[in-house]
Amino acid sequence: MITTAVAEAAECLKQGRVLAYPTEAVWGLGCDPLNQQAFLEILRLKQRPIEKGVILLAAHVSQVEYLLQSLSPQMQQTVIDSWTHRSPTERAITWLLPADQQVPAWIKGGHSKVAVRVTTHPLCVALCHAFNGCIVSTSANPAGDAPATSLQQAHQYFSDQLNYLDGDLGLSQQASRIIDAETGVVIRA
Repeated sequence: MITTAVAEAAECLKQGRVLAYPTEAVWGLGCDPLNQQAFLEILRLKQRPIEKGVILLAAHVSQVEYLLQSLSPQMQQTVIDSWTHRSPTERAITWLLPADQQVPAWIKGGHSKVAVRVTTHPLCVALCHAFNGCIVSTSANPAGDAPATSLQQAHQYFSDQLNYLDGDLGLSQQASRIIDAETGVVIRA
Protein backbone atom coordinates (compact mmCIF):
# COMPACT_ATOMS: atom_id res chain seq x y z
CA MET A 1 0.00 0.00 0.00
CA ILE A 2 1.17 3.51 -0.84
CA THR A 3 -0.72 6.35 0.81
CA THR A 4 -0.45 10.07 1.42
CA ALA A 5 -2.89 9.84 4.34
CA VAL A 6 -1.11 10.10 7.70
CA ALA A 7 -4.06 8.53 9.55
CA GLU A 8 -3.94 5.49 7.26
CA ALA A 9 -0.16 5.17 7.76
CA ALA A 10 -0.55 5.43 11.55
CA GLU A 11 -3.19 2.70 11.40
CA CYS A 12 -0.67 0.45 9.62
CA LEU A 13 1.72 0.97 12.52
CA LYS A 14 -1.01 0.24 15.06
CA GLN A 15 -1.80 -3.00 13.21
CA GLY A 16 1.81 -4.15 13.55
CA ARG A 17 2.91 -3.48 10.00
CA VAL A 18 6.14 -1.91 8.75
CA LEU A 19 6.02 1.52 7.14
CA ALA A 20 8.52 3.35 4.93
CA TYR A 21 8.33 7.14 5.23
CA PRO A 22 10.40 10.25 4.42
CA THR A 23 12.43 11.84 7.23
CA GLU A 24 14.64 14.91 7.47
CA ALA A 25 17.25 13.60 4.98
CA VAL A 26 16.52 9.99 3.93
CA TRP A 27 13.65 7.55 3.87
CA GLY A 28 13.12 5.54 7.05
CA LEU A 29 11.51 2.27 8.05
CA GLY A 30 9.29 2.36 11.08
CA CYS A 31 6.99 0.34 13.27
CA ASP A 32 5.45 0.35 16.71
CA PRO A 33 8.50 0.09 19.02
CA LEU A 34 6.54 -2.10 21.44
CA ASN A 35 5.64 -4.64 18.75
CA GLN A 36 8.54 -7.10 18.66
CA GLN A 37 7.17 -9.01 15.65
CA ALA A 38 7.01 -5.81 13.56
CA PHE A 39 10.50 -4.85 14.74
CA LEU A 40 11.90 -8.25 13.74
CA GLU A 41 10.32 -7.78 10.32
CA ILE A 42 12.31 -4.54 9.89
CA LEU A 43 15.49 -6.41 10.78
CA ARG A 44 14.63 -9.14 8.28
CA LEU A 45 13.94 -6.59 5.53
CA LYS A 46 17.16 -4.70 6.24
CA GLN A 47 19.23 -7.84 6.94
CA ARG A 48 20.39 -5.97 10.03
CA PRO A 49 21.61 -7.58 13.26
CA ILE A 50 19.51 -6.90 16.35
CA GLU A 51 22.62 -5.83 18.31
CA LYS A 52 22.84 -2.50 16.46
CA GLY A 53 19.66 -1.03 17.94
CA VAL A 54 17.51 1.63 16.26
CA ILE A 55 16.34 5.20 16.75
CA LEU A 56 13.09 6.17 18.45
CA LEU A 57 11.50 9.09 16.60
CA ALA A 58 9.18 11.43 18.51
CA ALA A 59 7.00 14.38 17.55
CA HIS A 60 7.46 16.28 20.78
CA VAL A 61 9.79 16.34 23.78
CA SER A 62 6.90 15.23 26.01
CA GLN A 63 6.91 11.82 24.26
CA VAL A 64 10.48 11.10 25.45
CA GLU A 65 10.88 13.38 28.46
CA TYR A 66 11.08 10.42 30.85
CA LEU A 67 14.36 9.41 29.17
CA LEU A 68 15.96 12.77 30.03
CA GLN A 69 15.42 12.52 33.79
CA SER A 70 18.80 11.02 34.66
CA LEU A 71 20.69 13.79 32.83
CA SER A 72 21.80 16.99 34.55
CA PRO A 73 19.37 19.91 34.12
CA GLN A 74 21.95 21.65 31.91
CA MET A 75 22.32 18.60 29.65
CA GLN A 76 18.54 18.14 29.52
CA GLN A 77 18.25 21.70 28.24
CA THR A 78 21.03 21.17 25.69
CA VAL A 79 19.24 18.11 24.30
CA ILE A 80 15.84 19.82 24.22
CA ASP A 81 17.27 22.94 22.57
CA SER A 82 18.95 20.84 19.87
CA TRP A 83 15.58 19.34 19.02
CA THR A 84 13.42 22.44 19.25
CA HIS A 85 15.65 25.34 18.18
CA ARG A 86 16.96 24.36 14.76
CA SER A 87 16.10 25.44 11.26
CA PRO A 88 14.66 22.94 8.76
CA THR A 89 17.93 22.99 6.77
CA GLU A 90 20.05 22.28 9.85
CA ARG A 91 21.13 18.69 10.43
CA ALA A 92 19.06 16.86 13.04
CA ILE A 93 20.64 15.41 16.18
CA THR A 94 19.90 11.99 17.61
CA TRP A 95 20.96 11.61 21.25
CA LEU A 96 21.96 8.43 23.01
CA LEU A 97 20.08 8.56 26.31
CA PRO A 98 20.10 6.26 29.33
CA ALA A 99 17.39 3.67 28.72
CA ASP A 100 14.94 2.66 31.42
CA GLN A 101 12.78 -0.44 31.77
CA GLN A 102 10.12 1.06 29.47
CA VAL A 103 12.48 0.74 26.48
CA PRO A 104 12.31 -2.78 24.99
CA ALA A 105 15.62 -4.62 24.79
CA TRP A 106 15.23 -5.09 21.03
CA ILE A 107 15.15 -1.30 20.50
CA LYS A 108 18.45 -0.83 22.38
CA GLY A 109 20.12 -3.80 20.70
CA GLY A 110 23.34 -4.61 22.49
CA HIS A 111 23.50 -1.22 24.19
CA SER A 112 22.54 0.24 27.58
CA LYS A 113 21.34 3.44 25.92
CA VAL A 114 18.63 4.27 23.43
CA ALA A 115 18.95 6.55 20.40
CA VAL A 116 16.23 9.24 20.41
CA ARG A 117 15.35 12.08 18.08
CA VAL A 118 12.54 14.61 18.29
CA THR A 119 11.82 15.54 14.70
CA THR A 120 10.70 18.81 13.15
CA HIS A 121 9.87 17.14 9.82
CA PRO A 122 6.15 17.98 9.38
CA LEU A 123 5.12 14.59 8.01
CA CYS A 124 7.01 12.70 10.75
CA VAL A 125 5.54 14.98 13.41
CA ALA A 126 2.04 14.30 12.07
CA LEU A 127 2.72 10.55 11.91
CA CYS A 128 3.94 10.37 15.52
CA HIS A 129 0.94 12.42 16.67
CA ALA A 130 -1.48 10.21 14.72
CA PHE A 131 0.22 7.10 16.12
CA ASN A 132 0.13 8.73 19.57
CA GLY A 133 3.75 8.04 20.43
CA CYS A 134 7.28 7.33 19.29
CA ILE A 135 7.97 5.15 16.30
CA VAL A 136 11.00 3.18 15.20
CA SER A 137 13.21 5.01 12.72
CA THR A 138 15.97 3.28 10.79
CA SER A 139 17.14 4.07 7.29
CA ALA A 140 15.20 2.44 4.46
CA ASN A 141 17.84 0.25 2.85
CA PRO A 142 19.16 -3.26 3.02
CA ALA A 143 22.42 -3.48 4.98
CA GLY A 144 25.32 -2.29 2.85
CA ASP A 145 23.18 -0.27 0.41
CA ALA A 146 22.71 3.50 0.41
CA PRO A 147 19.63 4.79 2.28
CA ALA A 148 16.65 5.45 0.02
CA THR A 149 16.14 9.10 -0.90
CA SER A 150 12.85 8.65 -2.76
CA LEU A 151 9.70 6.55 -2.68
CA GLN A 152 10.85 4.89 -5.91
CA GLN A 153 14.18 3.85 -4.39
CA ALA A 154 12.53 2.55 -1.21
CA HIS A 155 10.09 0.57 -3.36
CA GLN A 156 12.97 -0.83 -5.44
CA TYR A 157 14.55 -2.12 -2.23
CA PHE A 158 11.45 -3.57 -0.61
CA SER A 159 8.71 -3.78 -3.29
CA ASP A 160 5.34 -4.69 -1.77
CA GLN A 161 6.76 -6.22 1.43
CA LEU A 162 5.71 -3.15 3.44
CA ASN A 163 3.58 0.01 3.38
CA TYR A 164 4.64 3.47 2.22
CA LEU A 165 3.71 6.98 3.36
CA ASP A 166 4.49 9.17 0.37
CA GLY A 167 5.81 12.67 0.95
CA ASP A 168 8.81 14.92 0.64
CA LEU A 169 12.12 14.53 2.40
CA GLY A 170 13.14 17.32 4.73
CA LEU A 171 15.72 19.90 3.75
CA SER A 172 18.70 18.34 5.54
CA GLN A 173 21.48 17.08 3.31
CA GLN A 174 22.70 14.42 5.79
CA ALA A 175 21.26 11.86 8.16
CA SER A 176 21.18 12.96 11.79
CA ARG A 177 24.31 13.26 13.90
CA ILE A 178 24.38 10.82 16.82
CA ILE A 179 25.83 12.04 20.13
CA ASP A 180 26.04 10.35 23.52
CA ALA A 181 24.32 12.75 25.95
CA GLU A 182 26.28 11.50 28.96
CA THR A 183 29.79 11.49 27.49
CA GLY A 184 29.56 13.95 24.60
CA VAL A 185 31.13 11.35 22.28
CA VAL A 186 30.01 11.78 18.68
CA ILE A 187 28.97 8.38 17.33
CA ARG A 188 28.01 9.59 13.84
CA ALA A 189 29.56 12.90 12.80
